[in-house]
Amino acid sequence: MAEESDTVRVWLVERGYNNRDLIILKYATPAGERVYRKELSVHAVDTSTVTAAKDVSEDDLSSVDTAETQHRFTEEVKRMQSKHAPDDTV
Repeated sequence: MAEESDTVRVWLVERGYNNRDLIILKYATPAGERVYRKELSVHAVDTSTVTAAKDVSEDDLSSVDTAETQHRFTEEVKRMQSKHAPDDTV
């Protein structure tokens, strides 16, 4: 049986839309160096889907390429942490 990877708490830092009618959510680690990206159909989103934070597998995180983006994500994580509990819907 394969061992599960560790989970990491990530915070919502960006929400956008694309031309395929998908909502794109980005959750980042507090230091902004890694990001979790989730695409949802606009029809699949309900009131409990988008929370201030999520616990995700380390395997599902990608690196953030630029220092500018890392800084922006770090600042947004701080803002979210100061205003929301992890399970708050946003």
